[in-house]
Amino acid sequence: MFLTPSKLPARTLGLIALASLGSVAFALIAQHAFNVKPCPWCVMQRGIFLLLAACAGLGWLGKRQPALRKASLLACGLLALAGLTAAIYQHEVVAKLASCDMTLADRILTALDLETLLPSVFMVTASCSEASAYTVLGAPYEVWAGLLFAGTGIASLLALRKT
Repeated sequence: MFLTPSKLPARTLGLIALASLGSVAFALIAQHAFNVKPCPWCVMQRGIFLLLAACAGLGWLGKRQPALRKASLLACGLLALAGLTAAIYQHEVVAKLASCDMTLADRILTALDLETLLPSVFMVTASCSEASAYTVLGAPYEVWAGLLFAGTGIASLLALRKT
């Protein structure tokens, strides 16, 4: 009897790509339509979500190539871990600081020059303490991002087991 590969990994990658792009779209709508100003850690998490979408999209497109799908799921898991770490650090540490200038996120964004390349997406316009005041359904944005990163990481690991 022939074993057919599970469709779960490809579906998971497609869902990760859509959820990641959706989170960035939500952040951009909040920023440009409702004047929710992002801090360096918010912007860095956007970048991680965009990298997640790219890795997941590539894996989804190469769904007939098991090695590419595995590599994509592994990359998504690692990016989700990085994003979760950033969200936790933002919530627990830098949100309580008066300024988050020259923290790791600020240095990464400055080194990559993302504000110049695409200011409507990557321009920092608030400090971390200011950004922590913005909430959705009573929880700060970084908490929602952290939950999405955690879910993405779990989904990546579960799908990786099915490849």
